[in-house]
Amino acid sequence: MTAIIVAIAVGLVGGILSGLLGIGGGVVMVPLMVFILGIGQHMAQGISLLVIIPTAAVALWHFHKNKMVDYRMAGLLALGAIVGALISANFVQYIPASDLKKLFGIFIIYTGIRMVTAKAKK
Repeated sequence: MTAIIVAIAVGLVGGILSGLLGIGGGVVMVPLMVFILGIGQHMAQGISLLVIIPTAAVALWHFHKNKMVDYRMAGLLALGAIVGALISANFVQYIPASDLKKLFGIFIIYTGIRMVTAKAKK
C-alpha cells in the first residue's frame, strides 16, 4: 500500500511540474522512480514515456483553450522528435543503466544551467 501511495505522489509531483513548466514530467519522475521507487533506469524511462501521453493531453487542452499552442511549430518539432525517438529506442537498451543515469544527469544539469543563465529574448 505504501508503494502505491509513493507512486501516486511521484506522479502528482511530475504532473504538477509538467503542467507548470511544460517539462513532460520525465525530468522529475525518472529520478524519483529510480531513487525512491527502486525502478531500473531503462524501465523508468519507458514508464515515463507512457505517462507523458495522458499528462501532456490534459495540459495541452488547457494551453489550447488559452491559445498558447503553435501547432505548426509543434508539427515540425514532432517530425524530428519521431525520427529521433525511433533511432534512439532501437539502441538505448544496449547502453548500461549506469551510463544512462550519467547521461540523463548531465543533460538535466546542462539544461538547468542554460535556462538559469540565458538572456531573455526580446
